[in-house]
Amino acid sequence: MRNPTPLSPAAPASPAPVGQLLSPRRRTTTATSPAELAAEQLAHFHLDPASPVGAPLQRLAEKLYTAHGDLDELWQATTRTLATLPRGDRLALFNAKKFVAFQLAKLLDLLQNPTRAVHQSLGHSTATTLAKGPYPTFDNVAALFSANPVITRTATYIFACTEWIDDAFHGREFLHEIYSRLLNPTSISLANHIVDVEAGPLAPEYLAWNFNSGMAAIDTILSHLVGYEDIILTSRNVYGGTYQLLHDWYAKASNLNVAVEFFDGATAADFGAALAAAQARHAGRLAAGRAIYVFLESPCNPHGRFLDVPAICRHAHAAGLTVMLDATVGTPFLVRPLQRADVVERPDFVIHSYTKDLTGSGNTTAGVVIGRNADMFLPKGEPGWEHTLFWNVYYIKGAFLDADKAYEVLTGMKTLELRMLKKCINTLVLSRWLAAHPKIRVNGPANPCDPSAPVCAQLSYLGLPAPLFTIDFESAGLDRLTFERFFDSLSPMFGHQVTLGQGNTVVLCPALTSHSELSPEALHAAGIAPTTIRIAVGDEDPRELIRDFLAVARLALDLHAPGFSAAFPAAAAIDQLVDETYIDIHRRHAAAQHRFGEGLRD
Repeated sequence: MRNPTPLSPAAPASPAPVGQLLSPRRRTTTATSPAELAAEQLAHFHLDPASPVGAPLQRLAEKLYTAHGDLDELWQATTRTLATLPRGDRLALFNAKKFVAFQLAKLLDLLQNPTRAVHQSLGHSTATTLAKGPYPTFDNVAALFSANPVITRTATYIFACTEWIDDAFHGREFLHEIYSRLLNPTSISLANHIVDVEAGPLAPEYLAWNFNSGMAAIDTILSHLVGYEDIILTSRNVYGGTYQLLHDWYAKASNLNVAVEFFDGATAADFGAALAAAQARHAGRLAAGRAIYVFLESPCNPHGRFLDVPAICRHAHAAGLTVMLDATVGTPFLVRPLQRADVVERPDFVIHSYTKDLTGSGNTTAGVVIGRNADMFLPKGEPGWEHTLFWNVYYIKGAFLDADKAYEVLTGMKTLELRMLKKCINTLVLSRWLAAHPKIRVNGPANPCDPSAPVCAQLSYLGLPAPLFTIDFESAGLDRLTFERFFDSLSPMFGHQVTLGQGNTVVLCPALTSHSELSPEALHAAGIAPTTIRIAVGDEDPRELIRDFLAVARLALDLHAPGFSAAFPAAAAIDQLVDETYIDIHRRHAAAQHRFGEGLRD
């Protein structure tokens, strides 16, 4: 398994000099040449180099020590020259290295039969053979070349020798993943992949750790940063579970007694005013050495509104603050905050709930935190290692992501762009159709009148809204029973599910479900009314969604609000809206792709 830090000149130092790294005595050896190292290796395992098996084994080991030096030279040459190589040369280099990987694997494969023969010659009883199972290094070499990451269902791993496992426990040997509560090949594959997607060309600067849910990811980063009586300044519209975690655990006097401050609005000016107020209100805590941390959610839940994250980050960093961003709702399809050219406009940590659109199927729960390498992991003993997220929290708490869940996320991410593009189109269609009704208020940037529409237009891909918005019927004068009967009749076209980011469109009443932990005052401040419906848009035909919404309005609302359904646009207008939106977005999407002469051709 590869080091989770991407290969770069800044990768963590090896636990031993080149050549000695492969030795079972890598930390205590006095040998310096390949020949000396090979002889020492045979002595370590009590083998006579003059025996019929010892002689070829020593020659093989000597060649491996020499090959390690060549491989290290290849790594260094690659990092020095890669940026200057023409595309054709990079393709040639990739395929040459790929073939070397097969050659090395073939050597492992050829080693299996003689090793298996020795294992079989030990003559274990049937009971022992059944209890121990097949030896794990046999027959697994071909799994290296599975077309998809292998689902590594294991709690623990075989280690090579005492000095190698000692290095592993100090974070200096990633071939030994020790225990799947810490590292697992499938989960690490996902972690590296989300960094590639989220950070793009800046991926070598970032590292990710995966968790068994989005809330576990949020709790981990908060646990990592926030201390007793610190202050958290957070955007008003956050997921209800996040609000509950902040308000009911971190702010609880018997826990951390953290002060939680909310800010309204979407701009750096809004944030700056709230920051100044928080600094004044908590001057005593700040004087005592406590700190302010910034937690943002954008696009936000439940309205799908965007914050001006780059400007807020710039303001926060100027004040010396750390910024966490929950970017779940937007996904890297709409916003990639870690790819801002100016580092001060990037959040320090980005959080995703994989559960939602990144997976897209609703088949699993998972989460991730992405941060700069030095903030996420350093080998034990290096300056600042104890302040990294891995050692401070992840290594201790155990909210790891298992292999099966990681594989579900990896599989789902393959269709992210296709799904999100369709969902965003559907969101525009539904929002515009609903906004045409005089008694329905549409909250979210798909409504041009929404206060966050300009920020969305500036920051989101093609100015597209996230596939999440709310509507309310406050101006329709509906009594509670009428509203509830209407909502309860929206199924099956609108699924009654407490989630978002699936293939189907789902609805809920935030005041009664996702944000039910908020007080009436907090609900009002968050723009959540008794008749607010959160719509998490799916991939269905938007005409069918409109058809059933209209049918339920006729069934449940016209009796108590005569003519309510008649105020929606006519059929021809609906077809025109769907067609024009679909064509417009696809044309703009096509125009936004790289031109052949702008990077796709050397």
